[in-house]
Amino acid sequence: MLRPVRTSLLAAALLLGATACSAADAVDQVDKAVDETYEVTYEVTGKGVDSIEFSAGGGTAGAPKAETVSAPALPWTKTVTLRGIMPASVVPVAADVTGGQVTCRITYKGKVIAEQTGQGLVTAGGCVAVSPIVG
Repeated sequence: MLRPVRTSLLAAALLLGATACSAADAVDQVDKAVDETYEVTYEVTGKGVDSIEFSAGGGTAGAPKAETVSAPALPWTKTVTLRGIMPASVVPVAADVTGGQVTCRITYKGKVIAEQTGQGLVTAGGCVAVSPIVG
């Protein structure tokens, strides 16, 4: 199991962050050390969703690569591969004069690890989940 390694890496990063590095540098060091990948599936349902922004993999934990889908057909799903301590995130946005409704969900190995619902004239129902690699 990787938990002792993860704990040691996190402790080392915290020590480095406290002594010589900024928090961003510590996050980057841990992100590089924890090179394991994981796969999540994003799901967005509702009505009136104008766009969806999500972590697509790539980049670093401190500056993940994001992609945007405009005028998505709902329900929308996307499976992505993320790395290390990079958090999974999906942010649907609805601006509908009749009242938007949005639900986002992030699943990992068939288990929901984040879910949010929002509704109203302008709605952003974002889901963010901590990386299961370190969780």
